[in-house]
Amino acid sequence: MQDLNATFIQCELAWEQPADNRRQFGDMIAAMAQPTDLVVLPEMFTTGFSMNALANAEEPAGPTEQWLRDTARRYDCAVTGSIAVREAGQVYNRMLFATPTAMQYYDKRHLFRMAGEDRRYAAGNRRVVVPWRDWRINLQVCYDLRFPVFSRNREDYDLLLYIANWPASRRRHWRPLLVARAIENQACVIGVNRIGSDANGLDYSGDSMAIAADGSVLADPLNESGAFQVCLEGAALTRYRESFPCHLDADGFRIE
Repeated sequence: MQDLNATFIQCELAWEQPADNRRQFGDMIAAMAQPTDLVVLPEMFTTGFSMNALANAEEPAGPTEQWLRDTARRYDCAVTGSIAVREAGQVYNRMLFATPTAMQYYDKRHLFRMAGEDRRYAAGNRRVVVPWRDWRINLQVCYDLRFPVFSRNREDYDLLLYIANWPASRRRHWRPLLVARAIENQACVIGVNRIGSDANGLDYSGDSMAIAADGSVLADPLNESGAFQVCLEGAALTRYRESFPCHLDADGFRIE
């Protein structure tokens, strides 16, 4: 496997202001010190974690999807983050994955009932792994992190992405769960959260992290705002899996 240069961005979000948020992320991507293969943005990066689903939802191929496509082409990389998308009479918390030539998506499966997300959005039913530059990337959103069966590696992915609006009050859950997902799945993990506060009075501590398959933390900017770059080493991942092949003893299962 080749190395994958990844960039994750954590910052404050302008509440329900898509154009302002796209402009902010565009400026931060343009200021990156080095080229990158992958840019990871937070959950609902154009609006914040809003339950105004219908008011905020874009149609498929809407302005944010086009912005992601244009950004991927401009910087020759993949760009991913989630937005509210309206399709077939439903609104989804949809994680879009744009490359210079294609767009794929994952609809959040586990909806956060404590905020009423399950009453405003429809749940997805597909597990989505996308290939990109010799890596297989599993797409997950926020609350999905609490359900390890759904993210269990079946020897079909190398990198697990979690994008989130995860409140600071539960950061003691966020951080160890990210490390656990890397260790139990023998895969690299990148978790991307926001900082600041939202219109609901919730505070966010960031704590975005990049983690190697053995649980080693590769990047941990805590509450700092910025675009953070990390190199995921393909050869190191392969060596680790070969030297400690616990996946060979994993239990079989299926998700219903």
